[in-house]
Amino acid sequence: MGAQWKQKGREAAANAKGKVLSKLAKDIMVAARHGADPATNARLRMAVDAARKASMTRDTLERAIKKGAGLLDEPVHYDTVTYEGFAPHQVPVIVECLTDNKNRTSSNVRVLFRKGQLAASGAVSWDFARLGAIEATPPEAGVDAEEAAIEAGAQDLEPGEEGATRFYTEPGDLDAVSRALAERKWNVSSAELVWKAKNPLTLGDAERAEVEAFLSAIDEDDDVQHIYVALA
Repeated sequence: MGAQWKQKGREAAANAKGKVLSKLAKDIMVAARHGADPATNARLRMAVDAARKASMTRDTLERAIKKGAGLLDEPVHYDTVTYEGFAPHQVPVIVECLTDNKNRTSSNVRVLFRKGQLAASGAVSWDFARLGAIEATPPEAGVDAEEAAIEAGAQDLEPGEEGATRFYTEPGDLDAVSRALAERKWNVSSAELVWKAKNPLTLGDAERAEVEAFLSAIDEDDDVQHIYVALA
C-alpha cells in the first residue's frame, strides 16, 4: 500500500479489465512519442510488455503505438499531470493522470478531493521516493531473492503479492535491472516508475476503509492512471 494503491479485485470484472487496458493503451501512446520501436525505446518496451501480460490484443497494441508515434491520421496527445494532496485522516496521496484535456481533468480532480484536501505541488512528494519497481517471481522455489537483487543491480527489495518479490531500483536503472532479472529466469510481471512512501501511516479498520473508499472513487476517473498513497 505504501508504494502504489490498487483497488482490490479491480481486474476481476470485465468492465474493470477494460479500464486497465485503456490505461495501458495510454501508457503505450505516451511512450511511443519517443519512438515506435520497442527495441530502441525502453519505456515503450516496458509498456508493451505490461499490455501483453494483460492480454491486450495485437491489433489494439499496434494501433496504440501508431497513434502515439503520430503514424495515423487521427493524432492523439496525452499530457502527464500530477496532483498531490491528502486523503481522509491526512494520509498523503499522489495522483498521476494522463489526459488530452487538462481543464477537464483538473476540474474532476478538485471534485474528487472534496472529502480530502488537494494541495500544491511538492506538498507531499517530499515524503515519497521516486523509484523503479519490478514485480517478479523466482524461476523455482528456494531461489535467493537478495542474491538476485545484488546480481541484477537492484537497490532494495520486499515481499510482493502471491509469492512474488518487488525489487526497487534507481529510476534510470529500471530497464537494465528488469532485463537482468529476466536473464536470470525470473518471471517479470511488471516494471514501472513509482512513488514509494518514506513514512507510511497505520490506521484503524474504520479509518482505513474510509481512505480506501476515497481512493476507489478517484480510481474510477478515466484520466487517473496511477495512485500512490502513504498507507502501511
